[in-house]
Amino acid sequence: MIGFGTQLCGDLDAAATREWLVADGLGGYAMGTVAGLRTRRYHGLLMVAEPGLPARRRLGLAALDAVVQLHSGVLAELAVHEWTGGAIAPQGHRRLERFDLVDGLPRWRWRIGDVVLERELAMAPGAPYVVIAHRLVAAPGPVTLTLKALTTWRDAHGERTAGGPDPVMTTVSGAVDGGVVIEGAYRLAGPGWQPAGEWYRGVYAREEAERGLNAVEDLWHAGDFVSTLEPGQVVIVSAWAGDLAGPARPAAEVLAAARTRKQDIARKAADPDFALAADSFVVAGANGPDVVAGYPWFGTWSRDTMTSYEGLFLTSGRAEEGAALLRAYAATLSEGMLANTADTGQTEHNTVDATLWFLHAIDRHVEQTGDHDLARHLAATIEAIVAAHVAGTRYGIRVDPADGLLTQGAPGVALTWMDARVDGVPVTQRAGKAVDVNALWINGLGAAAAVLTRAGRDTGTVDKLRTAALASFRFGPLDDVLDGPPALRPNQVLAYSLPHGPRAGRPLPPMVASALLTPLGLRSLAPDDPAYRGTHRGGPADRDRAYHQGTVWPWLIGPYVQATGDRSALAGLEAHLFEWGLGSVSETAEGDAPHRATGCPFQAWSVAEIFRVRSHL
Repeated sequence: MIGFGTQLCGDLDAAATREWLVADGLGGYAMGTVAGLRTRRYHGLLMVAEPGLPARRRLGLAALDAVVQLHSGVLAELAVHEWTGGAIAPQGHRRLERFDLVDGLPRWRWRIGDVVLERELAMAPGAPYVVIAHRLVAAPGPVTLTLKALTTWRDAHGERTAGGPDPVMTTVSGAVDGGVVIEGAYRLAGPGWQPAGEWYRGVYAREEAERGLNAVEDLWHAGDFVSTLEPGQVVIVSAWAGDLAGPARPAAEVLAAARTRKQDIARKAADPDFALAADSFVVAGANGPDVVAGYPWFGTWSRDTMTSYEGLFLTSGRAEEGAALLRAYAATLSEGMLANTADTGQTEHNTVDATLWFLHAIDRHVEQTGDHDLARHLAATIEAIVAAHVAGTRYGIRVDPADGLLTQGAPGVALTWMDARVDGVPVTQRAGKAVDVNALWINGLGAAAAVLTRAGRDTGTVDKLRTAALASFRFGPLDDVLDGPPALRPNQVLAYSLPHGPRAGRPLPPMVASALLTPLGLRSLAPDDPAYRGTHRGGPADRDRAYHQGTVWPWLIGPYVQATGDRSALAGLEAHLFEWGLGSVSETAEGDAPHRATGCPFQAWSVAEIFRVRSHL
C-alpha cells in the first residue's frame, strides 16, 4: 500500500506530481493525480481504447466533481481545477485527509469537520468500464452529495473546445440507474441524474504547458448525480463504452472483482509490488496478448515488448500468454524484420534491434519453460531471421562478410533504441556497427542455436556466424559505434549482461558506473561529453534532442545489475515507486541531480527489467 497524509495532499505542487493509474487490460485506463487536479490532457476517469488497437484512445469522462452539502446548508467542493488565468478553484485538495493506493486501486478521504467522505475507483478487467464509489464514512446526520460529470469525447492526444458543436446527450429513461449517453460513444449511470449542459471553459493542464504543447481545453458539464446519504451509505457512478443499451453492471461486483484480482496477483507473487506494476502493461490486442509500452501516451512497440518480455511474462508467471504473443509477433515478420506497430496503429518495419530482442525472448521462454513445441513452431522463423540478416534487409541492415558483425543505417532513419529525430533528422543515428546491436546479434545467434537444438534442427550455420562475430567483437569502452567518434554510453552493458553475449561473465568497465550510474538508472551519455544534456524538458524538439544525450533510462538498470550483480543499484528505483507514477517506474529521468522523472510516469520496460533482476538475484 502507498499512502499520503494531509501534509502532502494539501500541498498542490507535491500532490499534483504524483499520479495514479488503473488500466482496463485493453489499452484504456483511468488516470489522475493524488490531489485530483488534471495536469495532463491524458487525465480522466474513462479513457477508451479502440478495440484491438491499444494506441488509439479517446477520453470520455474527464472528471466527477464532488460537492457535499452539510445539514447546515454549507457547500464543500472537493474537486480541484486549474484555469487559464492561473486560478486554482475549487481547492478541494485542502480538505483531503489522505490518499491511499490499496491493491493498486486509488482511494481518497476528505474531511469537512466531522463529515468524512471516501472515494474509491476501479475498472472492470478486460472492459472499458469504470466505477467510482463514494461512501459517507462519518457525519452527524444526512448530507447531500452532488457529483458533477465533466465530459468530452476527443482523441487522447488533443483537445476539444466550446468552439465546436455541443456534445450530443441522450438521456437514458426507464432504467433504475438512469444517466445519459454522450456522443453515442459512452454512457454514464448512477442515482439521481439531473441533466445540465454547459461548457467549463479554459481548463488548464500544467504538464502539457511544460511539455511545450497546448494546455487548454473546455469540458462539457453534462449533468449531476445527486443523492442524500446517511453515514455508512455508498453511492456509485459508472461510466462505460461498448454495450450502451444494457443495464449497468452491479458496481459493487466490479469493485470486488477488481480488488480480488489485484490481491490474487500480489498474493501469488514473490515480489508483489512489481507484479502489480507489471500487470498494467499486458493487454488484449487485435491478435492476442500484447504490451502497452507506456502510459499515458504510448501504444504497442515491438522493441519495448521484446525487451520487456521476460519480466512481464516469465517473471510474472504468464508464460502461456507469452507464448501466444510470440507466435503472433512471428507472423509480422517481413524480410527478417519484426514489425513495429507504432502509436499510429500502422505496421512498420523500422528497427534493427526489435528482431534481435525477439530471438532473446524466444530463448528465455523455451529455456525457462521447456516449451519444445514453441521451439519447433518458431524454428523456421528463427532460421529465416538469420538468413535475412546475412543476405541483407531494409535500411542497410546486413552482416558484413569481412568480420561477421551486423551493420545498419540509411539516411533519415534511426534504427536502434536511440531513435529520436528532430525535423526528420536523427539525433543519435548510430549508423554502422553499434555495440548494442552486435551484442544482441551475437546473443541472438546463441539464442537461435539453443532453440534450434531443442527443436532438433541443425545449428552449423548459426554456430559459424556466431564464432566469426565473436572473433571480431573488438569494441572498447568508448566504442559506441565501431570506427565512430568516441562516446561513453550505456549500450555496451548488453555485451556483458545478455546470457549469450560476447562478454557475458566478464567485469564491466569501471567508467560505466562512475560516469553513467544514477539512483534512477543509467545516463545515456557521460556528463563530460560536449553533447551531454542534463535536463529533459521543454517543447518536443528540445526533449527529443536530450532524449538520448544524457537523459537517464531506468530500464538500463536491469542489464547493469545483471552484469555486475550489484543489487544495491536498485535502491533508488525501489523508492521511486512512491515518487511519481505511483506503484510504477518512469520512462526517463534527467541526467542532472536530483534526476527529476520525465517521460511516461508508467513505463513497461522500466518495470519489467527491475522486476526481472529483483526476482533473479
